[in-house]
Amino acid sequence: MTAPEWIAVDWGTSHVRVWAMNGATVLARRDSDQGMGRLHASEFEAALLSLLGDWLDTAPAPLPVVICGMAGARQGWHEAPYIPVPCEVPVHGVAVPTKDARLNVRILPGLSQAKPADVMRGEETQIGGFLASHADFDGVLCLPGTHTKWAHISAREVVSFRTFMTGEMFALLSQQSVLRFSTADGWNEAAFLDGVADGMGRPAGFAAELFSLRARDLLEDPPKGHARARLSGLLIGLELAGSRPYWLGQDVVVLSDDSLGQAYVAALDAQGAVVRSAATEGVTLAGLVTAFKAG
Repeated sequence: MTAPEWIAVDWGTSHVRVWAMNGATVLARRDSDQGMGRLHASEFEAALLSLLGDWLDTAPAPLPVVICGMAGARQGWHEAPYIPVPCEVPVHGVAVPTKDARLNVRILPGLSQAKPADVMRGEETQIGGFLASHADFDGVLCLPGTHTKWAHISAREVVSFRTFMTGEMFALLSQQSVLRFSTADGWNEAAFLDGVADGMGRPAGFAAELFSLRARDLLEDPPKGHARARLSGLLIGLELAGSRPYWLGQDVVVLSDDSLGQAYVAALDAQGAVVRSAATEGVTLAGLVTAFKAG
């Protein structure tokens, strides 16, 4: 393999991805389950060295390493302070002291918002990667996930953003509540869209609607995937009600290329929103490339 010029790293809570890079060209990629949640601050450097392995044999020293994500959290490798919005996506990282002189590590900051209080770490690099190829975008980016982000973008700045714990609530309810006996695998699109409408239109009855999912499963023979899809719809409906100022009348792009992103597009489309999707494959790396070029 050609000697890498630099290393790009996306360090999440549960996983880490590293790319050997020559400019914007990927030479090789490696993945590991050594996410932030499994490591003490003193263990990050060793975890990175293990991933780099033989890449270090031919690489220049010190080898530039640009990291985004949870390695910069307070519980991570080295805290990278948040940058308050409104601001452009940060591209200048915080230098991290290392024992190994072959490494020159920088961790990119996250973003913060004072009112209402909110933070993001990692998603800002995805936003930067999207803007690298959509410089004139003016609208709202939705980044579905465990903690879904809605970010208002204007003049290449993140103006404001809001986080919804919808994905985490779905996981808790479907895996640890009484609903775990009813929310088996499967999907029913009609049940999902009905759930979205009810979550938006009758949020006060949300807790009762949850138990009805279990009761219907006991008393009737609902179609396969009905309870799981309706639960997702109820939660996303609540989220759309709360995020209405972000998507109503806005140009919305859902940054996702999986089934969850498709669900958000369907839910927004049903509300008459102007929405489209953009694949996330490559946007994190594009954001890291932008940061590396910024020096």
